Amino acid sequence: MEAIDPRPHTNGTRVAADRFDSTRLAAGRPGSGLDLTSLVPSAWVGGAYAGGGPEVRQLTFGFVPLSDCAPLIVAHAQGLFAKHGITSSLGRFSSWTALRDALNSGATHAAQMLFGMPVGAAVGRLGTDQKPLVIPWVLSRNGQAITLGAKHRGNFAADPKALRPLAVECRDKGRPMVFGITLPPGTHAMWLRYWLGAGGIHPDKDVALITVPPPQMVANMKTGCMDGFCVGEPWNVRAISEELGFTALLSEEIWPDHPEKVLAFTEEFAEANPNSVKAVLKALHEASAWCDDPANHDALAALLAQPEYLNAPAAMIRARLSGAVEYGDGRRQADGLRGLTFQARNANYPQPKHCVWWLSQFRRWDMLPTPPDYLGVAGRVMRPDFYEAAMKELGVTHGGADFAPETLFDGRTFDPSEPEEYAASFLITSIRQ
Repeated sequence: MEAIDPRPHTNGTRVAADRFDSTRLAAGRPGSGLDLTSLVPSAWVGGAYAGGGPEVRQLTFGFVPLSDCAPLIVAHAQGLFAKHGITSSLGRFSSWTALRDALNSGATHAAQMLFGMPVGAAVGRLGTDQKPLVIPWVLSRNGQAITLGAKHRGNFAADPKALRPLAVECRDKGRPMVFGITLPPGTHAMWLRYWLGAGGIHPDKDVALITVPPPQMVANMKTGCMDGFCVGEPWNVRAISEELGFTALLSEEIWPDHPEKVLAFTEEFAEANPNSVKAVLKALHEASAWCDDPANHDALAALLAQPEYLNAPAAMIRARLSGAVEYGDGRRQADGLRGLTFQARNANYPQPKHCVWWLSQFRRWDMLPTPPDYLGVAGRVMRPDFYEAAMKELGVTHGGADFAPETLFDGRTFDPSEPEEYAASFLITSIRQ
């Protein structure tokens, strides 16, 4: 696949400058590792640092009914967008593809998205005629789960290796197990693929993956169409409450504090309206802090439960806002988990290494037949310049860029400076040899 041009689009009001050099290697590092430090804002100039008020003041935000849209709902309902000069309206969408199309057409100005959607847009995995998207803000971390059908209760828990004999048996009989995901390049697809692969189950050969919008997951489970699914809350809790399934494990048990949902803009809008973007991020900063406070969780669940938002019982939403979890098969976790996170532990910073991890998984599953320009894509999609400029204007101290390796639940470590080697290191993979 031809590498994208990593340079930002510019207009007459912006200082034209490359934000990075995608050919640079890690200074002082042996081998040919990527130098992600070349993507930090200190070396950048451009529209994110422009002064003045919002260029566009009336903005529409798109969301899918999931608990992790909470900061958008709170910023709108509590007048935080208005506080920072933005007149907000919200658009609810039943599927990620519908939300993608609305952002692409300009019907919405910004949108809650799966982390992998802007990354997929940069490498041609989000559909044809897709505009480049940018991530200046991470909305949430953690908060997803893999649910298995009630017929499997007592036979499998969190270990995917225990599932492998049944998966192979069903495959060999020509009736493979079926699992629901919300979008092929999205987060839920990657958590499910990673979990299955860790158990020796090939997601493209041993089972069948189907795409189902989040609010329809439980209904599909009820008809017997699926053996399991991966989705955000409150839909895993609903499956338990209707005795249709149980939680095998939470996504944070695969990767603690993994990136999940983001706020995405088209690159075109962000470059032309940097002050509007910064105003939005300032409002989200305040909303995210409110959402993270356990003292507000009852009120947050009640707000999200309203028909125009999630239209789900508040008790179901409340059940997975913290680290206390009932799995639905007799297991429970009173503490020790982090739960759905909106701001704590530097959650909102758009880390370039997370984009690199996503690209490594696209490679692993043959969504990219040749190695991508890891550094170039990360530099174009991830926009900490907007984040850092907004936080500077608020006087907020944050944790900054993080380049440290990450170790997932199978003990395998992702070194963001060596993504191609990481992608090729798995036994269960679709990379063409």
